[in-house]
Amino acid sequence: MFLALREMRFAKTRYALIVIIMLLVSFLVMFVTGLARGLAYANASSIENMPADYFIVQKDAGQRFGRSVVTPDTLSQAVSVVGQKNAQPLGVQMTTVTQGGEGTKTDVTLFAADPEGWIMPEVIEGSRRTGSDEVLADSKLKESGFRLGSQIHDQMTGAEWTVAGFVKNESYSHTPVVYMDMQQWDSWKAKFAAKPGTAKEETTYNTIAVKADNGQADKLASKLGDMQILSKKSAIAAIPGYKEEQGSLLMMITFLFVISGFVLAVFFYVITIQKTSQFGILKAMGTSSGYLARSVLAQVLMLTISSLAVSLLLVAAANRLLPDSMPFKLDAGSIVLTSVLFVVMAVAGSLISVVKVAKVDALDAIGRVSA
Repeated sequence: MFLALREMRFAKTRYALIVIIMLLVSFLVMFVTGLARGLAYANASSIENMPADYFIVQKDAGQRFGRSVVTPDTLSQAVSVVGQKNAQPLGVQMTTVTQGGEGTKTDVTLFAADPEGWIMPEVIEGSRRTGSDEVLADSKLKESGFRLGSQIHDQMTGAEWTVAGFVKNESYSHTPVVYMDMQQWDSWKAKFAAKPGTAKEETTYNTIAVKADNGQADKLASKLGDMQILSKKSAIAAIPGYKEEQGSLLMMITFLFVISGFVLAVFFYVITIQKTSQFGILKAMGTSSGYLARSVLAQVLMLTISSLAVSLLLVAAANRLLPDSMPFKLDAGSIVLTSVLFVVMAVAGSLISVVKVAKVDALDAIGRVSA
């Protein structure tokens, strides 16, 4: 540690440049990680925030809510295993709406649930619905001009609802969610079914949200027949576009980690080569290879941790400056994981320099100096 600090104090400019490079790389890694997590949250926040452990869908629905049709009989089976309070039906349907039948069209996702159940999110503005035509809407609809009391006009059926309250961070497949009760859901479906050539259907849902432990989930799975039970993680991954979006971003982050490892490896290897003669003299004076290797690793760790600390401050500042429309989310778990991976890549990149230090021959290095 003493040798590492003395050398860094002596060559301030050289190591300042390395810190700047590492700072830029770590900032880019953190920022892209925050964007990836933000996009994931914007795609599935309604399901991620829902206090459900599992979801029941049809086996042939490809694990997607929109393709699934669940009947009251399936709900009864779920209730018999987990109890009345732990199984609640959920209707899911994407549609296009306007404000009062005029203006810009906006894509939303309709969620139908028990207004007094645990699926319904907390209201941050306004109140829970008090009338048969009132709904709760995600606050992102404010960007399209919707306010409390605004009329939401459905383009598919002509149905209209009044915004009674706003909820926060409730989106599905990058669209704001509009919550309604089952009576409104049945009424909306009846209008949809009233179209020519469409038969009227019985009351159905798209999925059933379930609170259950592993044992109850296994028991329920054995009773479902042509239905299947999904974990919350599987349900989120099945949202349209989620896997593709996150897969692309994960590949970008992976390449950033690999590139950062190569960049750091090259920087420290070049510096190590430049110091070969000094290392040789130190070895001739009795300094062990282990001590010199620890000195190199200490430099890498100090530079990496300091650059990470500054990059986190920059990311926090950038997050405050970003517009609300840009999804960005970097929680403590993501920060810790990204930081650990970055340190690991930096240390792995420095191993080439460590090997070079171990192979330095004292007599050969001294010979090159005297020559």
